[in-house]
Amino acid sequence: MRRKIVLVGAGSVVFTKGLVMDILERPLEKWHIALVDINEETLAVIEKICRKMIKQRHADVTLSASVDRRDVLPGADYVISTIGVGGRRAWEQDVFIPRKYGIFQPVGDTVGPGGISRAMRMIPSLLDIAKDIERLCPTAMFITYSNPMTMNCMAIRQATNVKVMGLCHGVKNGIKRVARFMDVPYQKLSYTACGLNHMVFMYHLRYEGQDFFPKFIDKLNKATLEIGPLTADFVRKHNTHVVSVDRHFSEFVPSTMSEGTYYGKTLGVDAFSFEGTINYGDREFETYVNYAKSDEDLPTDFFARDPGEHEELMEIIEAITEDKPGIFYANLPNQGAVAGLPSNVVIERPALFSGSGISPLQMTDFPVELLPYMAKYAAVYEVAVQAALTGDVRLFRYAVEECSPPLTSENSMKMADELLAAHKQDLPQFS
Repeated sequence: MRRKIVLVGAGSVVFTKGLVMDILERPLEKWHIALVDINEETLAVIEKICRKMIKQRHADVTLSASVDRRDVLPGADYVISTIGVGGRRAWEQDVFIPRKYGIFQPVGDTVGPGGISRAMRMIPSLLDIAKDIERLCPTAMFITYSNPMTMNCMAIRQATNVKVMGLCHGVKNGIKRVARFMDVPYQKLSYTACGLNHMVFMYHLRYEGQDFFPKFIDKLNKATLEIGPLTADFVRKHNTHVVSVDRHFSEFVPSTMSEGTYYGKTLGVDAFSFEGTINYGDREFETYVNYAKSDEDLPTDFFARDPGEHEELMEIIEAITEDKPGIFYANLPNQGAVAGLPSNVVIERPALFSGSGISPLQMTDFPVELLPYMAKYAAVYEVAVQAALTGDVRLFRYAVEECSPPLTSENSMKMADELLAAHKQDLPQFS
């Protein structure tokens, strides 16, 4: 019998390619992949690419596709969300509108005014997916990669009975980045980390059983290549590494988000170009369109393995279905794991995955000095989640203001209202 995985938001081309590759490389288990995307043209492109991948790898994998997830959800074992409501054009507004008011974001999908704005669009759509899962495949595991991950997971758990889990490759990428920087095999590094998605603190770091922070800091004092000066300062101050480094971490430090205040540079402009990220996504999709139109096979180098959010998904599924216990980092409710944080706030921390299910670990040694960083944004996220669930404009304005301290209250309110107006078509709760 085939296991069924439904990918909602299949237009996320890099993720879809990586996930399909992972499935094709596991020939001992038979899979059916169901692709879902509300954009018919995008879905047609991705379906053609996936069929070529399956054919060229001679894989025993079946495939279906639909613009209506309700057609394919029945019988699903796993439902994966990579949706981005409004796509890259809406994402641009989350960054470009705050720029007009002097707030510069390199990403704008997690926190800051852009992240709060994105949550307002994402949460209603994710709730609709969760409600369909409750009705059509209630035993399925719901996993989301969609940002802003923390707020999305909190909202789904508050408004439905679906036990959603958020996955991100930030911690895995973080330890590999440290290994490259220090020129050591990453397999010999051990670590403990916990935090909010994209602000995850690696507070233990060991190499062959010895504390590795002294050597790490010594090298950071000579160069910050790959790590970034903001993160390097944090490591020196707290003996703790922020695994997502400056590109994401800078958005949790509002003093860096004014023009020229990121070490003399401007975030999203000459530091971590936002336009570069958007242009890359547009070019990548155009490449996929050309592959789909062609009658030729996909080139050999298309099958080269790229790092990405998909990396651990099949390992996690294998750990559960084949009872091969393993520890992976997941976004799940705190529930007392970190003392001093609300129970319902979703945190990223290690969990044991096995045939018995998911057992999140308690972080009894989490450094108390790191709590203020998390507590502030845990509170802002709760306000934003309530705004998204209820359509309360006042709460939305307040969450935006708390993430935009360089602005006056008046300008923060104007920016918040402009963001609502720009995304009106995707904000049913505010109408």
